Amino acid sequence: MKVILTENIPNLGRIGDIVKVAPGYARNYLVPKGLALEASSSKVKELEHHKRMLEQKREKVRREMQSVAEKLNQVTLTFSRKVVEEDKLYGSVNVADIHKALTEQGFDLDRRVIQLDQPIKQLGEFSVPVKMDAGITSEITVVVTREE
Repeated sequence: MKVILTENIPNLGRIGDIVKVAPGYARNYLVPKGLALEASSSKVKELEHHKRMLEQKREKVRREMQSVAEKLNQVTLTFSRKVVEEDKLYGSVNVADIHKALTEQGFDLDRRVIQLDQPIKQLGEFSVPVKMDAGITSEITVVVTREE
């Protein structure tokens, strides 16, 4: 029996895939739980149309993310912090600080896209990667200076 998957199912397929399964598996498990639909010709055509619409939407979002990533490559954030001995910071610059500064500059990003492994605890200039989407990554420059 052929079914169209409506959810990702390990070892079977991804959303939108048309797979052949045992009739009992489809009737008793996949269809009642809403994990799949029976693959009739009308549903296959509807699925193809839905896939085209999703692809167009994905492409539009990808173009928008690419333009935001290009703008982010030109961003330099400067933070002034108190310093203790040997140019070490009293405190640190972390993801929350960077996210707040980006928000103030008009970038509407999720905090999780900022890829800072550890908080910055020294003076200097640092490059912080921002992973926007699969394959779209930009880098912002973070400058930490001594507070007067």
